[in-house]
Formats: sequence, C-alpha cells, structure tokens
Amino acid sequence: MERRTIGAGALEVGAIGLGCMPLSCGYPTTAPRGRESAVRAVHAALDQGSTLLDTADAYGPFTNELLIGRALRERPREDAVLSTKCGLLIGESHVVANGRPSYVRRACDASLRRLGTDTIDLYQLHRVDPEVPVEETWGAMSELVGAGKVRALGLSAVGAHTLRPADRAAGRSPVPRRPRGDADRAPRGDGAYRGTLRVLERVQQVFPVSAVQVELSVWARDALTGLLPWCAARGVGLLAAMPLGHGFLTGTLTVGGGFTEDDVRARHPRFTAEMMAANQPIVAGLRRVATRHGAASCAQVALAWLLAQHPGVVPVPGTKHAEWAVQNARAAELRLTAEDLAEIRSLPEPQESWE
Repeated sequence: MERRTIGAGALEVGAIGLGCMPLSCGYPTTAPRGRESAVRAVHAALDQGSTLLDTADAYGPFTNELLIGRALRERPREDAVLSTKCGLLIGESHVVANGRPSYVRRACDASLRRLGTDTIDLYQLHRVDPEVPVEETWGAMSELVGAGKVRALGLSAVGAHTLRPADRAAGRSPVPRRPRGDADRAPRGDGAYRGTLRVLERVQQVFPVSAVQVELSVWARDALTGLLPWCAARGVGLLAAMPLGHGFLTGTLTVGGGFTEDDVRARHPRFTAEMMAANQPIVAGLRRVATRHGAASCAQVALAWLLAQHPGVVPVPGTKHAEWAVQNARAAELRLTAEDLAEIRSLPEPQESWE
C-alpha cells in the first residue's frame, strides 16, 4: 500500500488506516465470538498495509486497547503504527474531559500496559478540558515524548462540544442541544473550525502537532476548507475520522431498518428513516462512479476521494469484519478521474433531522 508521512514526528503510515472503535464498542457486537472476529479484522488490515491502528482509552472504556494489545501479541510490533488517545472519561451516566497533567501521565502508563508496548507512536488528546489550560495538558504530553513513551502528538475532535464546569458538576453529557431551526445551528464551513485553529496555534507553540483527527467524508466536507489548509501548510497529517459516514456511504444499509439501542446511529440525526431516504442521492452518486471502475464499491470510491484531496489525508475507516478491512485497504489502489471527482463534488449536501 502507498505510504504517507505525517507530522513533525515523521510517522510513516499506510494511506488508509483502521479505526478501531467498532471492534468493541459503539456498534452491536457479540462476545466472545465478536472479539475473535475483531482480532481477525486487525490482522487483515495489517496484512493489507493499513498500518495505522487508531484506538483510545475511552473506547469501552479500556476494552479496545486490550483487544489491540491482544492482536499485536501475535505479530511483530513494527507491523503497526499505534495511535491512542487520552483526556476523555466515560462513565455510566457521564462523559467528561480531563486534561490535568497528572492524569495524562497516569493515562499514558495505563494505555502502554493495556496495549502491551513500550511506546505509543501517536498520542492524541481526545478532548480539550475547559478547566485546564490546554498548554498545560500539551506540555505534559510533550514530556511523554521526552521520556520515550510517545513518538508524536495529535489532537482528536478538537472543537467538539466539551463540558462546562456547571455541566460537569451536574453530571451532564457533552451532547449539544438540538436547535429548533436553521438559524440556530452551529456554523458550517470555515467558521466551524475557528476554535479548533485557535487551540492548534496555542499548542503548536509548546510542541509540534503531528496529526489532527476530525470527521471528514463525502457527506462531511467542512474540514477541507476549514482545517486542511492549516495542516497542509505545516506538514500536519489530517486523520479523516468516520470517512464512510458511519456506514451510510457504503450503500449497504437498509433504509428504515432501524438500529439497536447500543448502536451510535440510533441517535444520529442523519439516520432516521426519513433522512436516510433523503440522502440516497449521495450514495447513488458514489455508485455511479464505482460502476465506471468495474468491481469498485461505493466505500472504495468514498475513501479514494479522500486520498485524492491531499497527500496528508489519511482515512481511518472503522470496521469489525476482516472482509471489510480488506476492501477498505484496497481503496488505496483506486485512482479517480477528474470526471469522477467533479461528480462527487457536485453531490447534494446531506440532510439531517433535529427532531
């Protein structure tokens, strides 16, 4: 697979990585059979050259890192570029950010133990703690690089909603309020990343940023203009999270099929039956392009589109099935034409329900 180099840490990774969250949480799975399937998916991805494994201590919590550690015991450590995250605490009824330096140090040591490794290749701050100056958090993370526990630093989902002190005291979730009308919605386009860019500029003064992870896909394109230019100018990698739109862009989901309670899509404003039906023209457009490339799938077209945006973009599609990990990895071989890119660029904006 094509290799891409990201960030000041000069991390060399496969052009397409593996988002590990679905291996153990966020989507329905069955244990222990599900764990065996997940391990096979990790091996399949690595065998195809998808070297970047993106996990987090919050996934589970903790179970995802344990699963990755188990999978990597069966092969050489150099086969994988390990990326994990700290700074987000998940309980039964709360999700809060924690950026205290003492916590960051403990979290790193705990992740190293669960992953069964001496070094984390990319350590990402999962969320910025509004009660701790981000420079203090980032400074503690940079000390981990100096100690040899971490090779490079990144930021994940910067600008996403984090808890205010009053919310934390009340035990509230950081899920944003659902606005009533278009006028109340969060800004889209460049403006949606102003806060993110301010954070990036601040931490860049403390220690170089190697990667920024943010949602980017055919139906979530704001980061192309709001964030990618900043990253490209500084050699910072952009890890495209949710590059297949939680599976919607694969064209394999049944409209109106519904989702179980433990599936993250059950609460997603684009996955009501009405909105899934309304967004089918996006899938239809990907399918038209795929048809021009013979055996290509909608998912491969969506991933190839991301790769064509900039050499610093690395999609990290998530899956818990080996066959999909293989299919996703082979998207790196697909070369879209100018006609293909123009057709995808002209696809309609996605619709979503706030009811």
